[in-house]
Amino acid sequence: MKRIIFYSFSLLIASLLTSCNQSSSGENGEKKLTVGVSMLSMQNEFIVNVHDEIEKKAKESDVELITVDAERSALKQIEQVESFIAQGVDAIIMNPCEVEASSPAVTKALAANIPIINVNSETTAKPSAFIGSDDVESARIAMKFVAEKLNGKGNVLMMHGYMGQAAQIKREQGAREVLKQYPGLKLIAHQTAEWDRAKAMALMENWIQSYGNTINAVFAQNDEMGMGAVKALTDAGLKDKVVVVSIDAIPDALQAVQKGTLDATVFQNAEQQGAQAIETAIKIAKGQSYEKETLIPFQLVTKENLAKFMK
Repeated sequence: MKRIIFYSFSLLIASLLTSCNQSSSGENGEKKLTVGVSMLSMQNEFIVNVHDEIEKKAKESDVELITVDAERSALKQIEQVESFIAQGVDAIIMNPCEVEASSPAVTKALAANIPIINVNSETTAKPSAFIGSDDVESARIAMKFVAEKLNGKGNVLMMHGYMGQAAQIKREQGAREVLKQYPGLKLIAHQTAEWDRAKAMALMENWIQSYGNTINAVFAQNDEMGMGAVKALTDAGLKDKVVVVSIDAIPDALQAVQKGTLDATVFQNAEQQGAQAIETAIKIAKGQSYEKETLIPFQLVTKENLAKFMK
């Protein structure tokens, strides 16, 4: 009788262990991969779009995601990556808050032998892979549009993103490269609005008070700020006299281009960035070959070619 009870108990334990192992396995019986994801800010529409695609592809590939919002804090982002390391994730995807300040997160992940993929934005420390676009190129495209619209002459304002972030640094670089080619274009003021629509609107209102009718164009380093600038200019009755161009081609910006309130935006492919980030993370975790750098091209969006970007 004791033997029967012991044998039944052994079967029960074996059954429980098997079910536990199955719960952490994928559909094909392999160990289910876990990927930690730290995003710059889930209040930013473009960043949310990148994450949505990461999430979608992770579900399709039966990968478990642990997503956290760094809320624009590099210090918080480093702590999040340390937490991922402690949890023993198979890979980390990071959308860096800052070029320098987020770099220790990369160093720590690599020291722990956990692959880390930077998406959309860069760090000084080199990650296992980078998926994004050449932000210098995006600003060149935007500022060339301004130069052509103004026939190479006029007063320009530039709204920066979050200072110290790769996109802000590189978009400023690209804009200044083009400005050098057009001596008739004068950058009369530039300041950060931190990628934020409300802050951009307030900044534009201040600029209108300072420069008024002398403003010919505004280059906003993202669409959120571009939309804020458009609102302030429209309220002041100046929009028809000022060219506004921004970057990302979020739905609001595309609708504004369609209405004619925003003159142009520069399309950045959030879906491809998100999809390729998670695909690369899976490849590295499985020991497969992968590209160390993937750059997805930007495209100018105006009323003329708008249709192909509208969903």
